[in-house]
Amino acid sequence: MADASSGVIFDVDGTLVDTNYLHVLAWSRAVHDAGETASMAEIHQLLGMGSDQLVERLLGRPNEEVADGHKAHFRKLTAEIRALPGARDLLSEVHRRGAQVVLATSASEEQLEAMLDALALPDGVVDHRTNKDDVEESKPAPDIFVAAMRESGLEPERCLVVGDTVWDVEAATECGLRVVGVLTGGIGGGALERAGAIAVYQDVGDLLEHLDDSPLAELFDARG
Repeated sequence: MADASSGVIFDVDGTLVDTNYLHVLAWSRAVHDAGETASMAEIHQLLGMGSDQLVERLLGRPNEEVADGHKAHFRKLTAEIRALPGARDLLSEVHRRGAQVVLATSASEEQLEAMLDALALPDGVVDHRTNKDDVEESKPAPDIFVAAMRESGLEPERCLVVGDTVWDVEAATECGLRVVGVLTGGIGGGALERAGAIAVYQDVGDLLEHLDDSPLAELFDARG
């Protein structure tokens, strides 16, 4: 099997679970509740950032009321979280082939738990997990990926990231990681490639179907 020093770091929101538009709705409601104005399109373009950075970029200043409102509104929507097609099988296959499976998300621990419930992964598939509560700065700062590599012992040359937003790509490439993009977050392939993604797939199910011809294949021993 592949050496434990190889691995895949997966974003979660929009990559493994279909949550991006739930987040847009939660943010939109929070902005409205606070008496602020922002379109859903503006919000969508910023998804993938941590909440602190998203609010400041969206409104031009910090606003704790909006950030707290998003948490509250998203909590009400967690029953609608669904795993994206192929997500469970892809993570299981990466694990089966001997590479580490690492999750790195700008979501909070509470939100990550809700997403893991939707994924319903077999025990032992995930080797490490990192969320925004574990770092000082969230995406697009590289801190989450730096922490994920530190905790897992992975090095950039033996590791790839799978993500759905330009912020995933920017944060990962800043610390020397290569990124495979998926389109399930609603961001176009051209935007992901311009940000630095080395390959783009329709979704993680498409990536699984073409796994042996994908950039991930280099991480697996031929016996995998």
